[in-house]
Amino acid sequence: MNGSPPRVLLTIGDPNGIGPEIAVKAVVAAQEHPAFNPVLVGDRHVIESLAHQAGMTLRETVVGHRAPLAGVVDILPVDSLPPGAFAPGRVSAEAGTATVAYLERAVRCLQGGGSRGIVACPHSETAINAAGISFNGYPGLLAELVGARPDEVFLMLVGAGLRIVHATLHESLKDALGRLTPELVYRAAHAVVQTLQDQGIASPRIGVFGINPHAGEGGLFGDDDLRVTAPAVERLRAAGIDACGPVGADLMLGDTSFDAFVAMYHDQGHIPVKLLAGRTAAAMTIGAGVRFSSVGHGAGFDIAGKGTADADAVVAAVRLVGATTTGASSHVTAGVTS
Repeated sequence: MNGSPPRVLLTIGDPNGIGPEIAVKAVVAAQEHPAFNPVLVGDRHVIESLAHQAGMTLRETVVGHRAPLAGVVDILPVDSLPPGAFAPGRVSAEAGTATVAYLERAVRCLQGGGSRGIVACPHSETAINAAGISFNGYPGLLAELVGARPDEVFLMLVGAGLRIVHATLHESLKDALGRLTPELVYRAAHAVVQTLQDQGIASPRIGVFGINPHAGEGGLFGDDDLRVTAPAVERLRAAGIDACGPVGADLMLGDTSFDAFVAMYHDQGHIPVKLLAGRTAAAMTIGAGVRFSSVGHGAGFDIAGKGTADADAVVAAVRLVGATTTGASSHVTAGVTS
């Protein structure tokens, strides 16, 4: 049993959202593809009824090496959410605490060699912060759990043929622009290069967006790009990376020769991916030294418990993490966007 290849761990995210439903649906969808059949991480009482509704039985495990069986949902149980707090559609601090507990358990398993990687179902930032846990997305939490520096861990959205890593993420635009440095942009680009190499792209071509319109137009629209993005691109090239920029995002996105782009702030990267890929986008956390991913949509409290949630995005995220060739720095994160 322990000789089986490690499997992807799929945390159920906010238990009062659609995460538990789409997690079970992902297992059902993977029945004919054992290599992408995940082990669920969450409270047993949350998952069990959904598994039975899907005609599946539940089997507990302690590691992600157990070989999948037809008609079986494997679960790495976490005793966190009180049964009385399980209320699909309701935002609560108890569910926020459980969301973090599921990820903590999955990371411990991964660090012990019991998993190929982690995919996390959608979370609620409101619920987690209501629990007294400072949280602005999975990348920062994952960095804390694995002991990585927060400024070395980044979010990359993947969808509709685009890969866009974000140098800054969930913060005010003023704070994001104040925090941008050549070093930060370089780290974001370097993280995406390592990730793409892990996925089999030996020499990825990276496009770096400008900060200001037209990348500053040579200083006409501010000197930010002269001070920040241009030096970062020079350093990337000196390191042997095929990097181009800074160029205005509106122009650069039309060039299909790039394998990935580096966005300077949240909306600059989120808008094109969400416009083209919608809820099917995957959100990868890169730079933390583990495989970690999620989906590009939220917890769907308005449809939680109704059985109508679409699992396509989480299935794609599990496949993305499960198919990654090596483990050094390739990750996909579910539900990171907001």
